[in-house]
Amino acid sequence: MSFEFIKQDIEDVILVKPKVYGDNRGFFMESYKKSEFFENGIKVEFNQDNHSKSTARVLRGLHFQTTPYGQAKLVRCSKGRIYDVAVDIRPQSKTFGKYVKVELSEENKNMLFIPEGFAHGFVVLSDEAELLYKASGEYASQADCGIIWNDKDINIDWEIDFEPILSEKDAKQKTLKELFN
Repeated sequence: MSFEFIKQDIEDVILVKPKVYGDNRGFFMESYKKSEFFENGIKVEFNQDNHSKSTARVLRGLHFQTTPYGQAKLVRCSKGRIYDVAVDIRPQSKTFGKYVKVELSEENKNMLFIPEGFAHGFVVLSDEAELLYKASGEYASQADCGIIWNDKDINIDWEIDFEPILSEKDAKQKTLKELFN
């Protein structure tokens, strides 16, 4: 098997550790293999690939698309280091409003699978970071939505000692309660 699939504290969020083959020339790894992902419960058809670059202290998120345009994501940090966060926004879920946070980096090469029904965000911990991620649905501007990064009810421990750099849009997002009550 080319991957290790590690279930997280919230159902259906999975840390994916690829097998990495390295030597003095560099390394090789598979970053996605449909058959193994399907065998391990990630039965998602990915329809869009995204690549983002951010500088130090940037925080992006918490983003999601509303129904029927929801997106599952498979996120990997190919350069630098980030904390990646997935927040359960499925109102009927027993873990609604809870989050999973993992470190993704070019060193550990881990990926985080985030199913539909989750808001996603990350903070850059290195001088810069590049993320590559697959999405199950295509971007739909009319469904673009988000939650404020420092929502006190979610209470994400970003483990940062700096004021993050936010987009104007992210600085004005609503709270979870404002969106789901």
